Amino acid sequence: MLDLTTKYEKLVNGLLDKIPFKPEIGLILGSGLGEFAEKTNIIKTISTDELVDYPQSTVEGHKGFIHFAELHNKKLLIYQGRIHPYEGYNISECVLPIFIAHKLGVSKLILTNAAGGLNHLQPADLMLITSMFSFNIKKELGELIGLAPNETRNSFTDFPSNKINNVIRNAALKEEVLVKEGVYWYSKGPSYETKAEIRMVQKYGGDAVGMSTVHEAIYASVLGMEVGAISCITNYAAGISINKLNHQEVMDTAQLVKEKFEKLVKKIIELL
Repeated sequence: MLDLTTKYEKLVNGLLDKIPFKPEIGLILGSGLGEFAEKTNIIKTISTDELVDYPQSTVEGHKGFIHFAELHNKKLLIYQGRIHPYEGYNISECVLPIFIAHKLGVSKLILTNAAGGLNHLQPADLMLITSMFSFNIKKELGELIGLAPNETRNSFTDFPSNKINNVIRNAALKEEVLVKEGVYWYSKGPSYETKAEIRMVQKYGGDAVGMSTVHEAIYASVLGMEVGAISCITNYAAGISINKLNHQEVMDTAQLVKEKFEKLVKKIIELL
């Protein structure tokens, strides 16, 4: 069984020597949403290039920085850049940000992503993730879940965290930001889904599709962290629009929603 503590001992120890404080809230910023980091009081920034064995993101919009920041008197750990399975990395590498956050003492985690929308969702919507389809990734996570401190099976009865989801709902009301709700369907990628696959997602209750987040959320939950997640709907899923899907559309739409996204996340952090 893979032992992440041994594998990343040098990385974690090196990072512990550099951190200005122990963070309480972790935040992973999805495609096109990385500019939120600049809206906080950044105390220290560490490039992932400086960390031994840290995989480098190859995707536009993922800068590869770890920020230690403050906002509303909360100590934050912000990942400006994500590691995706479709980049060729093993699942143990893709959950490294979660592993690090746990080692540094983070207890609450907010995950964000860019996703394709279907059903009641359209580009520029924000979606609170109420549940996740994860059958096609749980097998890969099996060896890692066994490393959780209590080594028990996670029932996922509170996944994502009801407490954090209620905080997100309350933040949306206070800031008058419309946040829809739905189920996130994970696809490994790197290709976008086919029209037939999207029809299947609709049939089985999915509202948004994307290539991240689920493995991070599952691993964090098993480690005992409270997890909440928000999707920025940046495009219609395959077959809904006549336009061909591309990453530039993802980036462009994320720019359109960045102000309401930033306002929402700031309030979430204040209320956590």
